[in-house]
Amino acid sequence: QVQLVESGGGLVQPGGSLRLSCAASGSIFSINAMGWYRQAPGKERELVAGITDGGSTRYLDSVKGRFTISRDNAKKTVYLQMNSLNAEDTAVYYCNSVPYDNRYWGQGTQVTVSS
Repeated sequence: QVQLVESGGGLVQPGGSLRLSCAASGSIFSINAMGWYRQAPGKERELVAGITDGGSTRYLDSVKGRFTISRDNAKKTVYLQMNSLNAEDTAVYYCNSVPYDNRYWGQGTQVTVSS
């Protein structure tokens, strides 16, 4: 059984930073590329960053240079370091495999960027 638990969100001022964590259980982590997705109010969910099991990464254009995805295979955890946050980054952030599997969506973690 696969379970993904996101944490680390919160309220941050523009220009601030947050680090999100996603702890995985089950077999998903070791064989799949993992990613962070986000969904803002009234918008579709989008892939923000992805990382393969070998460590190759890719990013949404709007977060390049500001966000960094990483993974710790031993801890079955994937991270998203977010710097220089702005209001457009406000959303619920989720982790899942890449491509995503609808069975694995967790509760997500809310990120709110506001002064």
